[in-house]
Amino acid sequence: MRVFTNRNHLRWRMLAFIAIMVLLPKAASADTIPPDRIAAALAKLKLLAEGVVADGSVPGLAIGVVHGDEVIFLRGFGHREAGKPEIVDADTVFQIASLSKPVSATVVAALVSDGIASWDSKIADLDPAFRLAQPYPTSELTVRDLFAHRSGLPGTAGDDLEDIGYDRAEILRRLRFVSPSSSFRAGYSYSNFGLTEGAVAAAKPTGKSWEEVAEEKLYRPLGMASTTSRHSDFIKHANRAELHVKIDGAWAAKVQRYPDAQAPAGGVSSTARDLSQWMRLVLGNGVYAGKRLITADALDQTHIPLMVRGKNPVSGGEAFYGLGWNVEFGRHGPIWGHAGAFSAGARSLVMLFPEEKLGIVVIANAFPTGVPEGLSDSFADLLFDGTLGKDKVKAWDDIYAGMFGPAIAAAKATYAAPPSPASPAGPASAYAGRYFNDFIGDAIVSGEGEALVLQVGPAGASAVSFAVGPDGKASAVTIDFLNDNHLGTLQRVGD
Repeated sequence: MRVFTNRNHLRWRMLAFIAIMVLLPKAASADTIPPDRIAAALAKLKLLAEGVVADGSVPGLAIGVVHGDEVIFLRGFGHREAGKPEIVDADTVFQIASLSKPVSATVVAALVSDGIASWDSKIADLDPAFRLAQPYPTSELTVRDLFAHRSGLPGTAGDDLEDIGYDRAEILRRLRFVSPSSSFRAGYSYSNFGLTEGAVAAAKPTGKSWEEVAEEKLYRPLGMASTTSRHSDFIKHANRAELHVKIDGAWAAKVQRYPDAQAPAGGVSSTARDLSQWMRLVLGNGVYAGKRLITADALDQTHIPLMVRGKNPVSGGEAFYGLGWNVEFGRHGPIWGHAGAFSAGARSLVMLFPEEKLGIVVIANAFPTGVPEGLSDSFADLLFDGTLGKDKVKAWDDIYAGMFGPAIAAAKATYAAPPSPASPAGPASAYAGRYFNDFIGDAIVSGEGEALVLQVGPAGASAVSFAVGPDGKASAVTIDFLNDNHLGTLQRVGD
């Protein structure tokens, strides 16, 4: 019965999508947007970007705009690092976080175009060693399922293991120990390492690494010379943007982010100039500079709405997920887009209007901030309406503050002071020992005098709590930041 219920839900969702497509007014075509309105919108965009840097909303950002097959705007604003003189330009390299996902979807589309893989290739055929927690989803799982985030994997699965230093291969192996958050293909759960497996599996038949395949199929053909899926390449660039977070109300470059483990989902670094070339390819439906690089069908698949996401919190548009792309339908017509964010200090956004053959990409070196969405939405209002509505930067800043402000406050409240009432601590020897579960592996608690040291994974630290048995010794330890999916409790297996 459950399978039929899920199919009915999917059928209803697709009927809803068809209704949206029929009822929405068609947006103006590229040829009907007055040239003077485009020029005015670009001039205002420049002023808005200068303004958000001047008022401290971000230390620096870069913007690229494409119309038709032409890059019509390409600029940097602000500084690569707060308090330092080096400026951002169109060739400054940024870590683009989850904007990597639609870039990687384009790489896989190229593999599909070349007949190397299919969107419906089974992971069991491409990468037989990969397992989900249950046998049926494991046997039926496809590249499409993983790029649509409908495998059943909980959204944070694997992110926690990355945080403590496990590499990609080991993280993907351990996903078999994670219980699903929904039935297979029934629920949308945004998963970095699910999509990473989809990309890595699609590249397996080439016999090459994902990083090599991305270069060969996308970066090199488009002349994206500053784009890479390797962090080691990123840090070689002198002209690169540092990550920034707010410390005592001021932007500070204090944290590094090493995203190689999830490179297809979040590890791309690029420039406004390079990403503008990628937008030309996508808006050209696989044609770049007059040459077809990817078949239209292989690329079209990425923009078919498969999973319901709800409504855009600012525009109210109906939002879906395709394959590595958000697909939205609102008052400006269909939009293909994706945002990216690192809590360590990065923000990014791409927004494409396929009917107008127009796209904008905004990459920034700070978190949290709604600047990429605010600038992109403002540009769309100027382009389609000829005027600005409400302050979109403020609207999106408020959204981000609402999303992350309470979480930060809760973390401070939880960890800034001892628990109350506090249980009296036993001697260090009561807690010292080796703890284990299949997902996390070993956690070693060792005593140094009356102090305790926790070693978990290749690298990692966290607040912990112990379950003390009747013998006065801890029988289990729970590691807070690894417990999102209830897999953070490890049983004592030795002293």
